[in-house]
Amino acid sequence: MSMLERIIQNLEIFSKSEKKVADVILESPQSAIHSSIATLAKVADVSEPTVNRFCRRLDTKGYPDFKLHLAQSLANGTPYVNRHVEANDGPEVYTNKIFESTIAHLDSAKNSLDPELVNKAVDLLIQAKQISFFGLGASASVARDAENKFFRFNVPVICFDDIMMQRMSVINSTEDSVVVLFSHTGRTKSMVDVAKLARENDAIVIGITAENSPLAKYCNLVISLDVLEDTDVYMPMASRVAQLVLVDVLATGFTLRRGDKFRENLKKVKSAIKDSRFNKIDE
Repeated sequence: MSMLERIIQNLEIFSKSEKKVADVILESPQSAIHSSIATLAKVADVSEPTVNRFCRRLDTKGYPDFKLHLAQSLANGTPYVNRHVEANDGPEVYTNKIFESTIAHLDSAKNSLDPELVNKAVDLLIQAKQISFFGLGASASVARDAENKFFRFNVPVICFDDIMMQRMSVINSTEDSVVVLFSHTGRTKSMVDVAKLARENDAIVIGITAENSPLAKYCNLVISLDVLEDTDVYMPMASRVAQLVLVDVLATGFTLRRGDKFRENLKKVKSAIKDSRFNKIDE
């Protein structure tokens, strides 16, 4: 976990003064790297001992060691920015915050994604006689997108965002069925029940969810995306976008594994809907 991720994860346990230091660093990590401890303390309106205490809470030896770890975090990818949209933020400010935060989260999710797990998921999807995509709330739109992607693959695909339909569907599962469940937290009780029912009826369950979550316990395969988003407080934005990208990854893997003949069939599908669009107009 990078230093920036550790700061975000520990925001709730910092003291009031330490949180001031965290907010200044998250607002401008690059500036923090080049600031003296006196400068940072002045900007955060805290004492220098508070800055040192903040650094040691993050398991560093002091401010110089903290700056080294922070620099390494920035060198490894897109820096995090303050994700909190304030009441007085104008359109330019909150637009930048949301875009930059999402880019940073996608970068973190990409770096945490295990290619071997992606490959195993593609293996299971390739062998399936029927694929089900289920999600609730924000994840329901991701499940619908997955249905749209895989529908053109000549494999029976279903998608429900109604919990009763999900339950009835998995009760009719067989060992040739693959059920893909989308849940960022993995703590939604009804989704856990669906996973349990699917397993009891011999289906293979893939969970796009948090590791070690209640939902993960009932999945044959878990793909976890490292997106530090508090969905109990904030609108789930970055987690949903990361899930959508993962759907594209799985659909691409599915297409490549099926070979040239399958890709030719996709071209035919694309050609069949060509007439539904107006031609491009050259300017």
